[in-house]
Amino acid sequence: QRLDGRQCYDYRNVRVSFGPDRGCCVVELGKTRVLGQVSCELVPPKPNRATEGILFFNLELSPMAAPGFEPGRQSELLVKLNRLIERCLRNSKCIDTESLCVVAGEKVWQIRVDLHVLNHDGNIIDAASIAAIVALCHFRRPDVSVQGEEVTVYSPEERDPVPLSIHHMPICVSFAFFQQGTYLLVDPSEREERVMDGLLVIAMNKHREICTIQSSGGIMLLKDQVLRCSKITAVKVAEITELIQKALENDQKVRKEGGKFGFAESIPNQKITAFKMESAAVDTNDVEEQAEEIITKADPPSEVFAKPILHTPGTAQIGEGIENSWGDLEESEREEAAEEEGESDATAFECQRMETEDTSTMSEAKDEPIVLSDSEEEEVVILEPQEVSKKTRTQTTLKQENTSKKAFNKRRRKKRAAR
Repeated sequence: QRLDGRQCYDYRNVRVSFGPDRGCCVVELGKTRVLGQVSCELVPPKPNRATEGILFFNLELSPMAAPGFEPGRQSELLVKLNRLIERCLRNSKCIDTESLCVVAGEKVWQIRVDLHVLNHDGNIIDAASIAAIVALCHFRRPDVSVQGEEVTVYSPEERDPVPLSIHHMPICVSFAFFQQGTYLLVDPSEREERVMDGLLVIAMNKHREICTIQSSGGIMLLKDQVLRCSKITAVKVAEITELIQKALENDQKVRKEGGKFGFAESIPNQKITAFKMESAAVDTNDVEEQAEEIITKADPPSEVFAKPILHTPGTAQIGEGIENSWGDLEESEREEAAEEEGESDATAFECQRMETEDTSTMSEAKDEPIVLSDSEEEEVVILEPQEVSKKTRTQTTLKQENTSKKAFNKRRRKKRAAR
């Protein structure tokens, strides 16, 4: 009895969805999800194969798929999966590499297939092989023309992209063995992979041609067991190939008609992001009469104030309107300002009084000569005081008043900043 309720030979549901661009797809095998992306570029060919293109496969296991995977580290599982994918797709000659040659010995197409495991729930190799072959079938490379030594690569707007030449579609099917081969399970899940004794992977196309076969885990299998697994593989591969072809045909049809395709097509209609309303016909007859009726029945427009007035102190309007009122003070600030003005006036009055006393003293001593006596010198020098002009006294008073006003303004700014 399996944990998910399947029988021994049951395969999980396979779902294929395509991205908005060519060569992008997501394959779901149960809860295992793999993203496949194909890209291409013109590169020099390999020296020993001057007329063949280059195929490059890269499978990545990130912590997004499972917490046990470490980023940037080549684990044994990752190396084994990459080698198996290369043997399944490159060594089986499923793609015509000679058709990728542009100029012999100079320029060929390099096709790169990147596979990202989005969620790991067992049997990564089957999901990765399906994603790789689906992405290659869905991919279109740019068209190229050669005139002499000049190579021209056309954009999709200038010429339609060209599909890859694919001979067959190899697909991997995995078998898990328990108790030294006594029990056999097809498409093991992640929990079943933890406790299995051995694993057998068979890659086959719909023509019943075995592309690669690999056994791991250190178990001895009888030939009858291998033959039984190959027969099961032939049935599963035929079903998966038919599903892939239908998915590719549906995507091609929808793209031609201009309907909803890509990942948007896979979103269920029950989700809030997919709500839509049916298109309703719009009656354009008697539009002017209907507009006049709506205008007559409508309420008159509200009054518009060209120059709004703001009565609240401390507010202002940007642009045309009332004058700037940022300088207005509140009541508490006004009281404090009045007190400070009173103090400053008292200070100014006191300074003025002292100045007046000094002036009167100087006027009294105007007629009296100042005698400087020194025992060492016989000469006597008489100094007469100069008259202080009224203009000088006025300037001194103004300077003191300006100083007191500056000190008051500075104290007021400090109080505002503290608030």
